[in-house]
Amino acid sequence: MKREFVLQLHQLNRLAAGITAAFLFAGSASAFVISDIRVEGLTRTEPGTVFSHLPFRAGEDYTAEKGVRAIHSLYQSGLFRDVTLSQDGDVIVVRVMERPAVATIETHGIKAFDKEAVEKSLRDVGMAEGRIFDHAILERADQELRRQYLARGYYGANVTTTVTPLERNRVRITINVDEGSASSIASIRFTGNSLFETDDLLDLMQLGTPNWFSWYTKRDLYSREKLAADLETIRSFYMNQGYLDFRIDTVQVSIAPNKSDVYITINLTEGEKYTIRSAKLQGDMLGLDDQLNALVTLKEGDIYNAQAVKDVSTAITDKLSTLGYAFASANPNPISDPEKRTVDIVYTIDPGRRAYVRRVNITGNNRTRDEVIRREVRQYEAAWFDSDKVKLSRDRIDRLGYFETVTAEPKPVPGTRDQVDLEVNVKERPTGSISLGAGYSTSEGIILSAGFAQNNVFGTGNSVSVDVNTSKSQRTYALSVVEPYVTPEGVSRSYEIYDRRVDLEELDVADVKYETYGAGVSWGIPFTELDRIFLGTRVESTTVDTNSNSPRRYQNYVDQFGDNPISVALTAGWSRDSRDNSLAPTRGVYQRFSGEFGLPGFDIQYYKATYQYQHFIPLSRTWTLAFNGEVGWGDVYGSTEQFPFFKNFYVGGIGSVRGFESGTLGPKDYSVDNDGDNLGGDRMLTGNIEILAPLPGGDRTLRVFGFLDTGYAWGYEGDAYGHYKRQKIDFGDLRYSTGFGVAWISPLGPLKFSIAFPLNDQEGDDTQRFQFQIGTGF
Repeated sequence: MKREFVLQLHQLNRLAAGITAAFLFAGSASAFVISDIRVEGLTRTEPGTVFSHLPFRAGEDYTAEKGVRAIHSLYQSGLFRDVTLSQDGDVIVVRVMERPAVATIETHGIKAFDKEAVEKSLRDVGMAEGRIFDHAILERADQELRRQYLARGYYGANVTTTVTPLERNRVRITINVDEGSASSIASIRFTGNSLFETDDLLDLMQLGTPNWFSWYTKRDLYSREKLAADLETIRSFYMNQGYLDFRIDTVQVSIAPNKSDVYITINLTEGEKYTIRSAKLQGDMLGLDDQLNALVTLKEGDIYNAQAVKDVSTAITDKLSTLGYAFASANPNPISDPEKRTVDIVYTIDPGRRAYVRRVNITGNNRTRDEVIRREVRQYEAAWFDSDKVKLSRDRIDRLGYFETVTAEPKPVPGTRDQVDLEVNVKERPTGSISLGAGYSTSEGIILSAGFAQNNVFGTGNSVSVDVNTSKSQRTYALSVVEPYVTPEGVSRSYEIYDRRVDLEELDVADVKYETYGAGVSWGIPFTELDRIFLGTRVESTTVDTNSNSPRRYQNYVDQFGDNPISVALTAGWSRDSRDNSLAPTRGVYQRFSGEFGLPGFDIQYYKATYQYQHFIPLSRTWTLAFNGEVGWGDVYGSTEQFPFFKNFYVGGIGSVRGFESGTLGPKDYSVDNDGDNLGGDRMLTGNIEILAPLPGGDRTLRVFGFLDTGYAWGYEGDAYGHYKRQKIDFGDLRYSTGFGVAWISPLGPLKFSIAFPLNDQEGDDTQRFQFQIGTGF
């Protein structure tokens, strides 16, 4: 502050000197009419800018008062550090010395903040490249940076600024920071709490004392913003338990002399618990009294809960906003009776004016075309505002998978009372990749892969992928193209061509190999906002390689249909998706049915169908409970007697039942050796329960999870004599496992790692504790 005061005093001295010079100039000069005005000393500033600050023009009389006003105005512009007026005959000479411009701003030693965030904070106080340099602004920038470090707990941070003159009246500003180390919270104490233990309150807070995971969570680093949020969380906790009079009296934050330890003391008054005596509505209810009163879930005798009170208010405003009242309010007013410890809740309803949407504005999409986003919007322009349609629009855009975040908010149109603009803002994420590399899978061994995938080609929303993957057990060449909108109504079309080879012996499943060449096309037809049906066809040719060690059932199949059966199948399906996000959902339901039917007249006649159900339930702001179940059924018809084994379902592994090796839960063949080859089955059932939470850091797709899995496949099991008998579906065959893991939607694709513990493995089961997967899967 002292430095800024000295700078301001220096500027005032210059201004006073200039004004004094103007008076002396006016007093020494006889009255004259200005014939011309000459400006000297300009290098960057346009002469017109100087003339705009002069209160006189050529042909006018010059007076001392006008001279003072001219100098004062030129100084006030902030463009000049020195201004003088002089007379050359009947010509006024304005001599100026421009302030230097900021050429560059360099920062060194800043690690605690993102560079863009620092530059933005400097711009907010007026310090940016290309602007006029001002020592007072530099001082404010210095203080702002220090304030940010203090807010992050860097109490030992030292900030120094250097101004270096450059040619052409420019300067370079260098900001050097010695951050030191962030202050760690040594203790958090509560006083006045008797109803809840200190440990219970600490569990509610983002801040905490150091522990073994602090290196990642940074929970022990003091932050003023986090402390404010924690105090609000504690206040909400008490209010939700009925303590209406709860208050936080004082908060003391003290720093040790070493500036490394922070001590926090929170003094609070808990008060008494209140119950609800009544809840009623008042105000303009638009004749919807019965509908709005039905939303009031608060009952007499209930313990006061601030969140429940807020939920009723939200339900009322949501209801009104679906009718076009975009800015409706239902403000709750709790009227307490301290003697009886009861509270009456009175909601005052103000619907405001009904509004319609003038425009839907889309921002943040630098790569994705507007039409790709706009075709998912269900809140139309020139229609009444409807919050349900806005929410549906946001979810549909988010489910595209092209964006990290999506927001859709109504904004009033200035100068109107009944119009809003819907502002849709997206933050794009990478949607394409080119890969060439090697990896290792717990079930596949060494994997070599190369591929190209782009889920948003040239911002059109179309998807193209080329995959080449090879491992000791599987090799895939595949090309697929998806066009999500071949008609304005949203009919999609997809093509695929593939060559897949599978060596079941390398997977420890069975001593057999097969290779499938195929091509297919399908169309997706939407018939509601959430539902879509799929129709298509697929042609496949499968080459089967068996030997004397292959399961007898596979050898019998080749004897009956040959080693190169050809099939043409019709495909059909249905999906319903109400998830809030396709990559890392936290709420909603996803259902999918798919089936294929091998047409008569070709080598094999079969049918196969699967149904999958997923349900995501938010338990809190961070925790999500997820359910997944899948059932599969296959059979043959006509002259075909045996279901094609390469169409079998295989259960086990990270995609179904973790803790068991891939594809090993199902019928086995003991006709070749005593170990039993895994055959897979034509009936299948799997189920999963997961509880997920994102890790700190802002990436919502990086999540930890715990799980419980179950599943099994049923089919034909072979004995040592080569006889095969169909298994009966027995839920007692189901295997179970539990464990934990980490999932992440990485730039390389979805990654999932798990450590599993089988709960009821049987003799002959192949277990596997650690597993990972690159690709999709529950």
